[in-house]
Amino acid sequence: MRNTWVWLSPAIVVSWALILIALERRFAYDPRQRLFREGLWVDFLGYTLAQSYALGLAITWIITSMDAYTGWSKRGLISGWPVWLQFTFFLVTHDLYIYLFHRLQHHNRWLWRIHEAHHSTKDVDWLSGSRSHSLEILINQTIEFAPIALLGAAPEVAALKVTVDAIWGMYIHSNVNVRPGWWSYVFVGPELHRWHHAIEITQGGLNFGTKLAIWDTLFKTRRVPPVKPRGYGLSDVDFPNGYLSQHLFAFRRFAHPNATANTPAEVALPRAST
Repeated sequence: MRNTWVWLSPAIVVSWALILIALERRFAYDPRQRLFREGLWVDFLGYTLAQSYALGLAITWIITSMDAYTGWSKRGLISGWPVWLQFTFFLVTHDLYIYLFHRLQHHNRWLWRIHEAHHSTKDVDWLSGSRSHSLEILINQTIEFAPIALLGAAPEVAALKVTVDAIWGMYIHSNVNVRPGWWSYVFVGPELHRWHHAIEITQGGLNFGTKLAIWDTLFKTRRVPPVKPRGYGLSDVDFPNGYLSQHLFAFRRFAHPNATANTPAEVALPRAST
């Protein structure tokens, strides 16, 4: 099964990417966006390929070292669970963590600095979700995959999780005009997440969920205005274009040592469902 996922996961991800590209051309949410938009190659070569490969090695080393020190995986605490239950358990618990950490990033000026890159893209499409600072990915994916390994989950659980992360991440950032109706209260889709990236919401003070929308519904951070966003990206900084410069930009000085800059601004939006 492990050898199967070596080729099956990339095949699923690439196929899904091609489907989304076609859907973006045919059913665009924002017709102004171009396929070869600004920053596409930085996102693809720098973030999707080079960074993902390097961080994959680093995170694997961290988790292997943790397991060598603790020996927890040998206890097989959840090894007896069915694979579907293992996968569901990690999907739901990690999604709740991501919601809480994501929300904190938008309210803490230090954490915002490593999340800022993700909001810097001026076009939100199938690939823009890959633009995330390496420190943010290192934190989140170590927290995501360490429990899977240390609790003794089946090998295919990690492979399934990687695949679902990739296809869902591409989906919620895609420029596809999806109208899911009441399903949007359960699962995050493009419209919900595009408002998270909207330029009107300076650092994105709403719709923090990434897979399950139930957290936004439960904690009352869900908003779907009846209009489309004016645009996407950052309105308060001149964000650099290169992969390395975008990383280094996170370590610039704060303008005022005692300021609470880079926290979500209160903005007036048209009334709509919550």
